Amino acid sequence: MRRALPVLVLVAAALAACATPGPTTPPSPTPGTPTTPPSAGPSSPAGVVVTVEAGGETYRILLTEPDDIATARALLAGTATANIPNGKVVRGDPGVNTGYSWHIDPNDIEWAEMTMELCDGKPSDIEANTISGDRFCPWSAKVTAVEDSAG
Repeated sequence: MRRALPVLVLVAAALAACATPGPTTPPSPTPGTPTTPPSAGPSSPAGVVVTVEAGGETYRILLTEPDDIATARALLAGTATANIPNGKVVRGDPGVNTGYSWHIDPNDIEWAEMTMELCDGKPSDIEANTISGDRFCPWSAKVTAVEDSAG
């Protein structure tokens, strides 16, 4: 234990020397430069609308998080494996999910490789209340389109 103490002290000192605090205030803009950032495109707060096929039916999900959007685009391109959209169902408001009385909460969705069977099914199962839980995770999901949201 006596040998470990000097090593720990050295590691702590090295870490402290490397740590530099970040700026506490944003830098002032250079005169003549825009003060608003350029449009972030598909990763902007408006996000993208993803069309998903499940069990021969389609439904739509609004995605606003950059990681979720990147996964959806990778699934469309065939380069991702976490293909099951596991999202919280919001009933009574279709949002972008036209033709249904529910939508997936864009703030409570993840892409998974496996999920529990209780939330598996077709979009019509949510509509008919066959899947009555608060999550929808169709195992047969396939992303068929990713489009910019109208905002």
